[in-house]
Amino acid sequence: MLEEIQMYLQTKLPMSIQLWDLLDISILSLLIYKGLWMLRKTSSGRLLRGIIILVMAMWLSSVTPLTATSFLLNEFVQVGILVLVVLFQPELRRMLERVGSGRLGLVFASNRATPMDLEAAITETTLAYTDMSRDKVGALMVFERQNLLDDVIKTGTALDCAVNSELLKNIFWNKAPMHDGAVIVRNGRIVGAGCMLPLSGNVNLSRELGMRHRAGIGMSEHSDAVVVIVSEENGSISAAVGGMLKRHLAPETLERLLRNELLNDSEEEKKEKKGSSLPFLSLFLDRDKKETAK
Repeated sequence: MLEEIQMYLQTKLPMSIQLWDLLDISILSLLIYKGLWMLRKTSSGRLLRGIIILVMAMWLSSVTPLTATSFLLNEFVQVGILVLVVLFQPELRRMLERVGSGRLGLVFASNRATPMDLEAAITETTLAYTDMSRDKVGALMVFERQNLLDDVIKTGTALDCAVNSELLKNIFWNKAPMHDGAVIVRNGRIVGAGCMLPLSGNVNLSRELGMRHRAGIGMSEHSDAVVVIVSEENGSISAAVGGMLKRHLAPETLERLLRNELLNDSEEEKKEKKGSSLPFLSLFLDRDKKETAK
């Protein structure tokens, strides 16, 4: 019996796989990978895990005599499509906006900042924060990472320019129209200014912290962004990451913190992207290498 199966695989299987089948598998693999990558960059990844758990619960209820649980889950699935549309509404809207604007090639694009762009952005930010800290000029900057902040950018003025110390000092000058809001940095470039951030809901924060610090902490609670702040009262530099505020930072400490948080993430994403090629292609390549070696 085993010999017959081996003979069948050797004779039938290679003939059944054609070039169009490989192309079909490539397209589906790319769509699934890019879809998961887009969900990974937002909080919707947690929702996806919840959906997977729900599907597993449905399967377990179907193979076990859990009549009431199975009935409840089946009734819930009937409106599942509507629930998915509601849950993933921001991602679906962003994808449709890109398609409607004619940028079809950007729908599944993963534009990432190069280490050189991030290096320049960190250096210019440190220079600007050193001067603003000395002059006691209030500042609030958000460095976007995996969680996209498109909704926050829409609350301010959209920009597209490199991070420059003189530009930052002009934006946060106390008579400038956008000095009260936050500057959003994406992939080493300024994409928004004068943006409004959500305030922290933590009731245990010190009363010494003003609205700028509370907004920075709130932004770090709602996303994985790195938020850097200059106090208008005393000129101290602070940074908020993951809902935690680090205060009274020296300019050198701020630069080191930004490098650790931003450049390390960039290197990890680069490694993941390099190692995340379509798995079935790597299998074919490895098999060809082994056959060539033999």
